[in-house]
Amino acid sequence: MTASIVLGTLSTAICSGLLARCWPAHPSTMGTKSREAIYGASVRAAGERAAEARKEADRLACDAWNKRMLAFQGPAQPSPTLGDALNAGYRYLEVRCLGCDTHQTVALDIVRRPKATPIHELERYMRCKDCSQVRGYPYKRSHLVALRATKITARDPPSSWWPGER
Repeated sequence: MTASIVLGTLSTAICSGLLARCWPAHPSTMGTKSREAIYGASVRAAGERAAEARKEADRLACDAWNKRMLAFQGPAQPSPTLGDALNAGYRYLEVRCLGCDTHQTVALDIVRRPKATPIHELERYMRCKDCSQVRGYPYKRSHLVALRATKITARDPPSSWWPGER
């Protein structure tokens, strides 16, 4: 007895040796459209609009925090979270050492903290490398200045506290 698989016929192709009906995995004709075809475009468009709205809200929260920090030199609380700053395009945090009065930038994407960590909580972990080497112990006196999209360079100098500082 030879077993050949024909659509809709009995077959012994199953390992148990019992007869079974063989139906195609995907029928050639479907009765209705799938939900993906009906609602997919509107769901994707709504998701994209929500992502843009979150990005805009994060950018506005970071801008407000930057202005508060630069105009009034604080308070640092409440501050946006690490994830909000990264989502808004701010990749660096500018920090000022109170010992040697230097400005440094810290890359936010390599900080090993949860993305829900507020920016102001990072201040306690900041240490000035130069002051620590001079003193022989970790020097932790620093002050948060602002969030930045780029590092401090000659073309992009450190932020000024208020307009008449320089």
